[in-house]
Amino acid sequence: MPPVERQSLRAVLAVAATAALALGPLALMGVTSAGRQWFWPDLLPQAWSPRAWAALAAPGAGIGGAFVRSAVVASLVSVAAVVIGFPAARALALHRFRGRGPLMLALLLPVLTPPIAAAMGLHTVFLWLGLTDTWMGVAIVHLVPAVPYATLMLAGSFARFDTDLEWQARTLGASPRTVWLRVTLPALAPGIAVAAAFAFVISWSQYLLTLFIGGGQVQTLPLLVVGFVRGGDDAVAAALSLVFIAPTLVIFGSVARFLRSY
Repeated sequence: MPPVERQSLRAVLAVAATAALALGPLALMGVTSAGRQWFWPDLLPQAWSPRAWAALAAPGAGIGGAFVRSAVVASLVSVAAVVIGFPAARALALHRFRGRGPLMLALLLPVLTPPIAAAMGLHTVFLWLGLTDTWMGVAIVHLVPAVPYATLMLAGSFARFDTDLEWQARTLGASPRTVWLRVTLPALAPGIAVAAAFAFVISWSQYLLTLFIGGGQVQTLPLLVVGFVRGGDDAVAAALSLVFIAPTLVIFGSVARFLRSY
């Protein structure tokens, strides 16, 4: 086999293996959610039933409200994380100053600290601030892990950004606002999209921080997923897991399409 064909075959096998690893669990959850009377060693269920999906669609299940609540909180966190991380990322990427190393360490501490320790400490602070058991408190605490990731991703984009483009635009008479809108933001759009997507997913998937700060009063989708999984009904848990995963697939699919067309 010629070397070119061998490399093509390896690439195809690598893509196929990656697809199998990614789609295999999703397919298994799909079969589980629609299966009934599935016992070992049968490869497929002996009977099929829409019971799990009907249970999720029932008015008393609370899935719709939790889905909307999670989407609103994650969207707010996504926007806020990018806005907060943008100036910090520019400073870290484009400037060298005393204390830059300790500042980077401080930025990473929220994601390096053991989650349970961070959650307990933050719970005490939020109690003092009166933000516990509120959706606003949940949204704010989600920024703790989201902002560091967004800042680091934006810093990578700023590291490849040529600031001479801004100076050239200013020399040609562009106002600071026009420079930001016509030069800086378009040049950094791919990094902004990726940072916003990761911040959204981080907030969307938060369980421990939501449980500690929300106190069980703010019901988001991760809390319901864990509750159904612990309930022992595999079909309903699998169906809800697919609902939980769907927005992240849509988000990253949209970002990937945007990056290809940019």
